[in-house]
Amino acid sequence: MTTATFPHLNFNQLRPPGIGVLSLVALVVLGAGLGLRDPWPADEPRFALVARQMVESGDWLFPHRGTELYSDKPPLFMWIQAALYWATGNLRISFLLPSLLAGLLTIVLTYDLGRRLWNRQIGLCAGWALLLTLQFTLQMKRAQIDPLLIAWVTLAHYGLLRHVLRGPDWHMWTLGWFAVGLGVITKGVGIIALFVLIPAIAATWWQRGVSNAWWHDRKFWLGPIALLVAVSLWLGPMLAAVRFVPTAEHLAYAQDILFRQTVERYAESWTHIKPPWYFAGVMASAWLPLMLAMPWALAPWKRRISRGDPRFLLLLGGWLLIVLFFSIPSGKRDMYILPALPLACLAVAPLLPGLLRRSGPRLLLLGFIMALAFALFMAGLAMLFTDPGFEKRFLLTRGMSTSSEGMAWLVLAMALPAALGAITAMSGRVVAGTMAGLGGMWIAFGIGGAVVLNDANSSRGLMETVARQIGPDAQLGLVGWREQQLLMSQSPTTEFGFTRPEKEQLESALAWQAQAPEDRWLLIVGSAIPQGFRDGEPFAVGIANRRTWWLLPARARDTSTQESQR
Repeated sequence: MTTATFPHLNFNQLRPPGIGVLSLVALVVLGAGLGLRDPWPADEPRFALVARQMVESGDWLFPHRGTELYSDKPPLFMWIQAALYWATGNLRISFLLPSLLAGLLTIVLTYDLGRRLWNRQIGLCAGWALLLTLQFTLQMKRAQIDPLLIAWVTLAHYGLLRHVLRGPDWHMWTLGWFAVGLGVITKGVGIIALFVLIPAIAATWWQRGVSNAWWHDRKFWLGPIALLVAVSLWLGPMLAAVRFVPTAEHLAYAQDILFRQTVERYAESWTHIKPPWYFAGVMASAWLPLMLAMPWALAPWKRRISRGDPRFLLLLGGWLLIVLFFSIPSGKRDMYILPALPLACLAVAPLLPGLLRRSGPRLLLLGFIMALAFALFMAGLAMLFTDPGFEKRFLLTRGMSTSSEGMAWLVLAMALPAALGAITAMSGRVVAGTMAGLGGMWIAFGIGGAVVLNDANSSRGLMETVARQIGPDAQLGLVGWREQQLLMSQSPTTEFGFTRPEKEQLESALAWQAQAPEDRWLLIVGSAIPQGFRDGEPFAVGIANRRTWWLLPARARDTSTQESQR
């Protein structure tokens, strides 16, 4: 991809193309690969499986993962996936659509808020900065809950900030709180959108350009009421069902999702343990190229806040409070702080027209796109001609697997547009070259990644191999399974619980197989097979998601018995 892909990009005069061009480019960049791949771990197969089961079972109130209730997250994201699956009948399209729509909504809201707080040019700078930030684009190309959460938090900020800074506007105030409620029933931490009101209160008390009209009115309570209405869309029917049709399973579901998965999970994190300063490193690396502006941004921010400009106080305060909130618990993941990114883009955007006329920031941006292209080329060549090992470690940490050669060609395909962008940047069109290079890189990743990585990472290849081996009339039982095996299964499939110990799953599976030994096969993860089976009839059918999978016919039980008697 070259600058020809983005017509009229003359950032030397700093007149970015309009919102129509921004939206179209965002659609192409974020949507590249839509419909070409299946869900990949860690989270995508789980949510897609739950959504598909909602449609197939008709039970949308109590989500299921296989035969067990799934209480890790509120159901709004899965409802949207399920509705799109019901409407399209195509899982490959429906599972990624919520992230694509959320990404587009977040960009448009960021643009419009910047336009209203400053002007159209600043709004466009904020929207482009958001689209070009590495972590944002990567996350919007994945079917996890976080893209939808980011969209709701941004919608909440949009309504709240319009009311506080350009109001009073009680319609926007109510909309903001309603979006907070939607964030809560998407992921419990959706309440973080209200943090922006803390610096708003401070600005009111300090008389920093914000009057108290935004809260000195009985209409203030429209906001909290709207939040309760949004939360009640899920919580009301769920609690009513638990109350009037009580079962031990439903009571356990309600208790787990309302307490253990929210308050306990935040206060006593049990996974992804990181140090308190973890997110500083995330922002310094994953929020590039936006964070390249930081050396020149701190002093102007300080001056404008000291002069009483409440816009920067609210944007920067909301950003820092979200980061602080997620820095307190020991469990951290890089995407947790992404809801603060649109605020960061809005805070930086007013400075960009001036910064991009200066040689220092332009040279730093040029160095970034050149370094990115060079790193991708060197990594791709190393994978192709040597055995560097780092790509294996990278894939293993993400539960992914593919050949080194396939991964090498994917990285080289991403390097080519990045290099063309770097060449354009070296010709003097630094911003246009960076935009073209990053956009082309993500398009190559979306399309090429689906071709190279899909069969291994989705378990489609494994499950197609299993289906050919056992034949069209056989039944399959799963032991020690992951969501992608059940989701991608090509045969009539039975599972024996997801959270049950593997030993108990195997006992139930063997009893099930004994009922029809000629027609039933077991697909078992390597860690669940007793040693006696390994020396007998079972055979490995493949490696997927860091695990070796074994296929066990019923006749292997005799072998296991003989082995145990020796």
